[in-house]
Amino acid sequence: MTTDWMAEARRTVRGRRSDQPGSPARQGACPAPPLSETEICEAEAELGIAFPDQYRTYLLSRSAGGVDGAGSAMNRLRRSAAGWGWHGDTDTNYDLLTTAFPHPDSYSAAEEELNGREPLTDGYPDENAYRTAWQHWDAEYEVFQERKTSGAVYIQDNGCGFATLLVVTGPLRGSLWFDGRATCDRILPLHLDSRPVSFEEWLGRGSMDLVGW
Repeated sequence: MTTDWMAEARRTVRGRRSDQPGSPARQGACPAPPLSETEICEAEAELGIAFPDQYRTYLLSRSAGGVDGAGSAMNRLRRSAAGWGWHGDTDTNYDLLTTAFPHPDSYSAAEEELNGREPLTDGYPDENAYRTAWQHWDAEYEVFQERKTSGAVYIQDNGCGFATLLVVTGPLRGSLWFDGRATCDRILPLHLDSRPVSFEEWLGRGSMDLVGW
């Protein structure tokens, strides 16, 4: 059965929220107060996930987001008219939050194969045929890229199209990753002293300083 990738792309992108008002947390902003146990449980139930332990403790005892005393700017977890979500974040795909985050090694071969199928103009009889084929390929590529961040929250906006991801679902739950696709087409793990950085260790540090380029 042939997949209608254009329809799938439209369906997939609906998992993002464009109704989270406000801008991402920036230096100088005030941190939001901690959440209660009841609020955290409500958010987890609604989102269908369990927050990683250190992030959950942070929400419960220190702040729901904003900029903390160490200078870490995080998208704020809060309840809006759309339900629980991260304030100012329009990149997290809520429909994919319950799907396990895939390690980049798991899709490298599939991505290479997909890139190799990009339509070329000399393979089609006319411009319209080429444009149609390319639009369908581009829709498949869009879905492929969106699924790369399944099971992850865009926890921090690093500017210039970069962002930090906190994995909330799957074997890599609790790990932090740097979305560098704006320039290098890669999602990279954050490391400290050659090991994965924990959420607590990440606080107050620059994500780009923890990327093994």
